[in-house]
Amino acid sequence: MIGDSGYNPDEYWRVRCGTKNCIPRLQSPHRDSSMKYQLVIFDFDGTLADSYPWFLSVFQDLAQRYRLPRMDSTDLEKLRGFDVRQILKEYHIPLWKGILIGNHLKRLMASQIEEIHLVDGMQSVIERLGSAGVKLAVVTSNAEKNVRQVLGSGNLGYFDWIESGVSLFGKKKKFQQILRKTGVPAGQALSIGDEVRDLHSARAANIPFGAVTWGYTDRQILQAHAPEALFEHPEQILAAVEG
Repeated sequence: MIGDSGYNPDEYWRVRCGTKNCIPRLQSPHRDSSMKYQLVIFDFDGTLADSYPWFLSVFQDLAQRYRLPRMDSTDLEKLRGFDVRQILKEYHIPLWKGILIGNHLKRLMASQIEEIHLVDGMQSVIERLGSAGVKLAVVTSNAEKNVRQVLGSGNLGYFDWIESGVSLFGKKKKFQQILRKTGVPAGQALSIGDEVRDLHSARAANIPFGAVTWGYTDRQILQAHAPEALFEHPEQILAAVEG
């Protein structure tokens, strides 16, 4: 792992493929051929990172800054029943303003990153999948710096690819790029996320989708879209990947 080896994390991003996104493992563990999936592509916010409670804590200040409707806890819970497009439409937020808000949230998170941690139980999932030789990737609209800080240098050593700063509806193309770079067939990859747009992007790329219920979207909304898997707890991811 990076933290134990003395490997320079800043250089580590530039070694493989000539980009910051394609990254080398410090070790190349033998892949367990019994695994159902060779590649797992994670969303970040609400999937790997337990950022939803933090989002609730900053929302009212965000609403005031961007002149959004003020909402109580019931209203905010209602938002979990909407996807991004529905939220923009429901509250008459133009796309350009939605992008401004998203960029502001990235910067704000960076300034408060010590408050964001991995979802409870996700550490062992990362370690077990990585140690079994499953290729791991992150595709997120969040900033690279935030992803690196929350994962930590040790966990970064388990990931083969990290794609950050992805546009709100641009994940399909990134999924396809990762499939080409890793050489993994779409049917042997699993996309894991907490939003309906993640599900749509995965399906557009012919990748099975596993929905997590601990993130930004209500369980019933996710279930209504019939994901290939529905995870109530992180350890259930292991059972799905191990097959």
